[in-house]
Amino acid sequence: MIQVSNLSKRYGNFLAVDKISFNLKKGEILGFLGPNGAGKTTVMRIITGFLSATGGEVKVAGYDVFTHPLEVKRQIGYLPELPPLYREMRVREYLKFCGRIKGLKRTREIKQRLDYVLEGCALKEVQNLHIHKLSNGYRQRVGLAQALIHNPPILVLDEPSAGLDPHQIIEVRRMIRQLAGAHSVLLSTHILPEASITCDRVLIINRGKILAEDSTERLTGKIKDSERLRLACRGAPKDLPKTLAGLPGIIKVDSQPADSGTGHGVLLLDVEYKLRDDSRGRLARAVVEAGAELLELRAQTMTLEEIFIKITSRDR
Repeated sequence: MIQVSNLSKRYGNFLAVDKISFNLKKGEILGFLGPNGAGKTTVMRIITGFLSATGGEVKVAGYDVFTHPLEVKRQIGYLPELPPLYREMRVREYLKFCGRIKGLKRTREIKQRLDYVLEGCALKEVQNLHIHKLSNGYRQRVGLAQALIHNPPILVLDEPSAGLDPHQIIEVRRMIRQLAGAHSVLLSTHILPEASITCDRVLIINRGKILAEDSTERLTGKIKDSERLRLACRGAPKDLPKTLAGLPGIIKVDSQPADSGTGHGVLLLDVEYKLRDDSRGRLARAVVEAGAELLELRAQTMTLEEIFIKITSRDR
């Protein structure tokens, strides 16, 4: 649905986007992941026709962004980081206005789309309120509704959960996941759990360059060189962490007492071992032979935060 090839953007001597290429497939949610200032918003503004590019090619639903900008805009619903809201208007009035300027002409068609976005974005109960009276969470929903009003095949969402509280973030994530399949979604964020939970695939960008592109699981497999385990033991001798650290293939052992809710006298051990050296069996035996009771042994997956730090640290 979106094909970006060798895209560059320069502001004077500053290269904001450096010959990046990627694509957005039909029906998927692609997370555009990077720190503030990485170039995410610049790329999104070029895709949506709000900025020109210094070089490269961008096609949206087969249309070239630079030669057919109006056709491209018909294919896209765009939610900027700050939603473009007329706060003195009522919610229903504003969305009806957005539908008309986005090409909805027939009264019946406008009503159908209006009813759809009010229901889908959970805005029915506030549809007659002025936008300035709404909370940040509801304003973000109104912004998403205006992006959806003309039923575009592609949604471009720039930091859709910015400024929201935890409950509102969960609700926005839920709405975005429900859009998958019917719409292709390009979603930018610097909130790493959001990308991990919401997106089918992530694209990591830093300093205007794409550093990695894949699913979270595949990215983990590409960069990790060790595995980690969490062990919970009761009645462990003081030297157990040192004993485990001396086993073959063990890289590191960190220990800490469990919180009071886990149980009295329980020790938590985070053990890292070499990827090709499965140490689970010898760790379990060592705990039992030391006279401790093994309550839990489970694998710990690498978080998206850790993936991001590893990948971006290579770029320095």
